Amino acid sequence: MKAIVPRKIEEYCLRHTSAHDKLLRELERYTQRHCADAQMLIGPHEGALLAMLVRLTQARHVLEIGTFTGYSALCMAEALPEVGELTTCEIKPEHAEIAQSFFARSPHGDKIKIRPGAALEALASLPRSTKFDFVFLDADKENYVNYYEAVLPHLRPGGLIVADNVLWSGRVLAPKSKTDRAVVAFNKHVYRDPRVECVMLPVRDGVSLIRKR
Repeated sequence: MKAIVPRKIEEYCLRHTSAHDKLLRELERYTQRHCADAQMLIGPHEGALLAMLVRLTQARHVLEIGTFTGYSALCMAEALPEVGELTTCEIKPEHAEIAQSFFARSPHGDKIKIRPGAALEALASLPRSTKFDFVFLDADKENYVNYYEAVLPHLRPGGLIVADNVLWSGRVLAPKSKTDRAVVAFNKHVYRDPRVECVMLPVRDGVSLIRKR
C-alpha cells in the first residue's frame, strides 16, 4: 500500500494518539509475520479512529464487512458498552480462525460474533427489522457499492458507515484496473447519494465517513 501521508507525519500522529493494549500489538505482529496479505491490516492509527467514532456515535450495534485477522473488530468492541454487539463478516476461514483465537483472549471478545461466508449472502438473510448504528466497510472493492446498498436500509438515521481504502494508494486519480475503477465508482456513488452526507479523509489509504440523513 502506497503511503498517502508522509511516513514521518503518520508516525508523529501515532506518537500522539492513545496507545492500544498489548493484545492488539500482539495481533499486529502476528499478522505481519504469518499473513501474506498483512498490508490489509488497518493498523493502530486507523484502529484508534474507529474506536473514537464508535464512542462518539454511542453505537451499540456495529456491523463489520471484512474481518481479516480481527484487529479492527477488537478496536471497535473495546469502545462498545458492555451490552454492545459487533457482527463481523469474513469469507476466508483461515482469517476467521485467527480472529476468533484473539477474540477469545480479549475481555471484549464476547461482544463479537463472526458470520462466515460471503457478506452479501449474510446481509440478504438479515430480517428487515435489523438495525445498526455503525458499519465498517473493508472488504473486496469490486462489491463496495453492493455492500453499501445492502447495508444502508439497515443503518439507523444518523448512523455512520466508515469505508476504508477510498483513495486506493492514490490510484483513484488515474484508474486503470477493474479494482481502481470500482473504488472510483463507489466514491462517486456515495457523493451523489442524497440519502447521506459524507467526508473523505486522507487517513492511511483514505477513509470516508458516511452519515445517513
